[in-house]
Amino acid sequence: MNCRSEPQASNCTWYWPLQAFVFYMTLLLLGAAMLSGSLLCIVLSWVVPRRAGVRIGRWLIGMLFRTYLGLLCALGLMRLDIKELDELNAEQGLLMAPNHPTMLDALLIVSRLPQTCCIMKSDLWDNIFLGAGARLAGYIRDDSVMKLVRRSARELKSGSRLLMFPEGTRTVRQPVNPLKGGIALIAQTAHAPIQTVILQTNTPYLSKNWHLLRAPPFPMVHRARLGRRFDALQGVHQTVSTLQNYYEIELGKISPLAGHDAS
Repeated sequence: MNCRSEPQASNCTWYWPLQAFVFYMTLLLLGAAMLSGSLLCIVLSWVVPRRAGVRIGRWLIGMLFRTYLGLLCALGLMRLDIKELDELNAEQGLLMAPNHPTMLDALLIVSRLPQTCCIMKSDLWDNIFLGAGARLAGYIRDDSVMKLVRRSARELKSGSRLLMFPEGTRTVRQPVNPLKGGIALIAQTAHAPIQTVILQTNTPYLSKNWHLLRAPPFPMVHRARLGRRFDALQGVHQTVSTLQNYYEIELGKISPLAGHDAS
């Protein structure tokens, strides 16, 4: 899903309010689709075997996100350059570690890699829009460190891809927050490689402290590329330090995205 469309009238003073209105309509559609999907996931969790339910749940979530992002692109509200993520679809037992500029990051990745296990904050676990789908898909609840490490390692050893944001929260200190040690501990416990992913955007939308209903400038541009892959065979502190240095160097040397420059 690489998007090139851009509105020709984006410089007109009346155009942004129209774009914002359309954007809010897409949010309503997304909310309705997620609510309907949650009800479907509840039913499926009762009638489908666990293993099949996980695959179905992850496919449904990935398809929903891919459709939503495709709609934003078709309407000229977003431009994406994230197809490089497709290279990981054949990978197993891989711990993916992207930087985390906005809350849209998980949507972007799962839209291209639907059969991926995500770690979800515990306060979202019972969310009416997200919880049922997350439980059906076998996502991991971040409720305690030891449980998180144990469940994540088990998921990786089973051959799953695991998505974890090593910053622990959205970036507030440029170019990257101090990384947490959990990613190195999980990788070492599971003997899994860490695949870095470099995410870049031109938009503040859903960055830290940006409200969901506050419309951003359009088009929103997002780019993803695969970074280095690391073996977590060193100590936890050394692994985290290596990743920290890598991200600071990589993110520090790339140019900011502009609304008309993404491919």
